[in-house]
This record gives sequence, structure tokens and C-alpha cells, in this order.
Amino acid sequence: MSGQHGRTRPVAAGGAARGAAPRRAGEATAAVEAVAVVIPARDEAERIGTCLRSVRVALAGCGLPGAVCVVADRCTDGTEAVAARRAEVIGNGAARTIGELRTLGARHLLARLPDRAWLLSTDADTVVPPTWVTDHLRHARRGADAVAGLVDLDDPEVLPGDVLCRYTDLVGAGTGVGRHRHAYAANLGVRAEAFLQVGGFPAVPSGEEHALLARLRAAGRRVVSPTDVRARTSARTEGRAVGGLADLLRGLGA
Repeated sequence: MSGQHGRTRPVAAGGAARGAAPRRAGEATAAVEAVAVVIPARDEAERIGTCLRSVRVALAGCGLPGAVCVVADRCTDGTEAVAARRAEVIGNGAARTIGELRTLGARHLLARLPDRAWLLSTDADTVVPPTWVTDHLRHARRGADAVAGLVDLDDPEVLPGDVLCRYTDLVGAGTGVGRHRHAYAANLGVRAEAFLQVGGFPAVPSGEEHALLARLRAAGRRVVSPTDVRARTSARTEGRAVGGLADLLRGLGA
């Protein structure tokens, strides 16, 4: 889950693509031919532009065709107009879970991209580095079906010192040498055919990234959680959905 829409709190993580048979263990990994990025947003007019600029820079550096979709969820502040300058926008006026919103945007993009696409998920209050897409694709080339990256706080100085220390300890407890046990929808990548094989993000109100990764693991897909794939996200304590990072940070100060 996210402080915005689906960025998960950092706790330990525990149908086939259009005509393409699911890859079985031991089979060669198909080369990625395109990249799709989905971003849900609710009333994020002040932040979505910065997010999209960073995503566009990262896409430009990967050498593959790319497409970006913002799913504007019942926005009232002009988020759609800002997002439309750098992305396709789907407006949502119904009450949908965060899992449904991400899947809605993902299916919209994947319907017209090659089967061998890499789907990336991030959040409107997140900024990705210029190497973000190539970082994901590096692990895809090594055989990963999904990559669960890490997220750093973009503005930790806004938090009281004790809250920041507790959060740092929490993240550190689930992070080892070169890998970690967290999951963030703000920094998640998955092979398109694997995503479609398991039915996309489950229709859950929070924790959609954990639920998707569980589906992938149950299907025998290879999920990696490297520490060298990172993004930066807001340390705000008033988010857009219940149960996300903003709630966690606020709770650490209670």
C-alpha cells in the first residue's frame, strides 16, 4: 500500500499472456522488448509531475519502447491535466481497490505492447533514479520474473528523530547483504506474461504488492529482492489510503 495509493509498509514479505505459454523452471528467459509503467494517483497534482519526469528519464535510458499510464482515482485537484503532459491517463470514478487500480492501468498498457514486456509499478509521490528501468532489466536478463526493489525516504528530515530511527531500524531488520525481505508497490517490476498468468494484482485494499508476489511464487515464478534497485518516496504522514507507509510513519510516532 502507499501513502499515496499502494506503496507498502516495509514488513517482511513472505491466465497466460495473450497466446504465450507460461515459462517453466529451467526454460530460457525471453528477452524484454518493451517497458510499461503504471502509477495510480488520487489528488496528486503537486507531485505527479516530478514523478513522471523521473520516470520518463529512466525510460529514455533503457533503449526500449516504453509507455506510462496514470490511473487517476476520483481526483478533484487537476491531477489528470498535469499527468496528461507526460503519460496516458485513465480516469476512475468508481470505488475500486488499489489492486484493481494498478491492474486496470497495467492491462490498458499491456494490451498493445509486445508479450515480452516488463511491467513496472510506482507511486505518484515517488521519484525514480535515471537507472531505475535498466536496474530492473538487469535482473530480468538474469532470469527474474519479478523484482521487488527498495524505497528510501526522499525527505526524512520532516520526521521527528525518534520516528526516523524506528523506521530505519524496521527497514534494517529486513535487509541483508545484497537482498531484503520488503515489498513496495512504489518499486516493483514483473514480467508481463507472468503478471497476466497469475491474474494481475489481487483486488485488495492494501498490500497489493505482497499479494501479487505471493501469487507469483505460488506459480513457481522467480522473485528477487535486490538492494541495488531503489527509488525515493515521500516521508509524509498523511497519505491517500489506509494502511500504507504514511500510516506506518504516523504510527511510529504514537
